[in-house]
Amino acid sequence: LAKDDVVSMADSTITVDDIEGELFKIERIRDILVRRESELRYMMDDIQLCKEITRLKNELHKLVSIPDKDKSNEDRQKEDELLQQIHKLVETRDFLVDDVEFERLREKEEDKEMAEFLKSRLPRNLKKSGASSRRVPARAQQTSSPFTKTGLTLLKECCGFTCSIM
Repeated sequence: LAKDDVVSMADSTITVDDIEGELFKIERIRDILVRRESELRYMMDDIQLCKEITRLKNELHKLVSIPDKDKSNEDRQKEDELLQQIHKLVETRDFLVDDVEFERLREKEEDKEMAEFLKSRLPRNLKKSGASSRRVPARAQQTSSPFTKTGLTLLKECCGFTCSIM
């Protein structure tokens, strides 16, 4: 076969730059979806922890409301156990808050690196394709997630109306 006889499966109107651009967009979309999945998992963990803390606090409240003179040794022991369980869950939740903050900072650094990469690469591509410069909104503006907009505020407020451990 001669060089001219090779047939590509890509249609003749698509360029290598077009393909690379589309692959890049797909990669960015995948990254955004992975981040969102991670945020949702953190939210689910947070909700579960808050529900369990609330349940334990309600149980503790019932025991605390019993006058001391009417409490059995079993009641006192149960109070101590509940306090320990609540303490463990609050610690677990604190670790979750730290993880979310770490993720946020890591993502911010990734976004900064990506912006620098695009800045170094985009001017060349714009000249080739003749495309107009279009500003992409920041990640926080792209999503309506309360998690990314409020960051740790949401976590530190626990799960809103269902519990008040902080």
